[in-house]
Amino acid sequence: MSAISAFSFRLAGTFILLSLFATTPLAAQETTSKMKGLQLSNEEPIQIESDKLEIKDPESKAIFTGNVKVVQGTTTLQAGSMVVYYKKGGGAISSGNADIDRIEVDKKVFLQSGTQQATADSGEFNMTAQTLVLKGKQVVLSEGKNVFTGCQLNVQMDTGEAQLEACGGRVQIQLDPKSQKTN
Repeated sequence: MSAISAFSFRLAGTFILLSLFATTPLAAQETTSKMKGLQLSNEEPIQIESDKLEIKDPESKAIFTGNVKVVQGTTTLQAGSMVVYYKKGGGAISSGNADIDRIEVDKKVFLQSGTQQATADSGEFNMTAQTLVLKGKQVVLSEGKNVFTGCQLNVQMDTGEAQLEACGGRVQIQLDPKSQKTN
């Protein structure tokens, strides 16, 4: 990633990474990762609430504004605004059968899935590529007292692989030793 310092991490249940950091400096550390909590399901209903909804079928988009809240199973997304872009000829939002291309969220994004939480300024879900990108001055990913901070979080939703970038600075991590699994 050239000038951008990046850190990948595994989130298969908790952020138990203390042993990885014991011998390797954080700035040079890079590992593969999983974020099982941020995988999407097509089998559970989706509930969307907002102060306003504007459907623009000729432009193949729906604009949700004001206190947007989306819930599917154990996953909750909140933002100030959300724009859903759907493929032309792929149905319509109003009938519930739209073929969604991508979703953009903005204005204080909060994402919670199970015990994992992420906050950012903005984000984009690309449904075709199955990717999630959260961006902001400070993107914070946490589970319990374990906290990861950077400026961009990239998640491959179908595999759960994730990468947190520092964007010129350094990724910061705070780990709670009490969260470590005992044998």
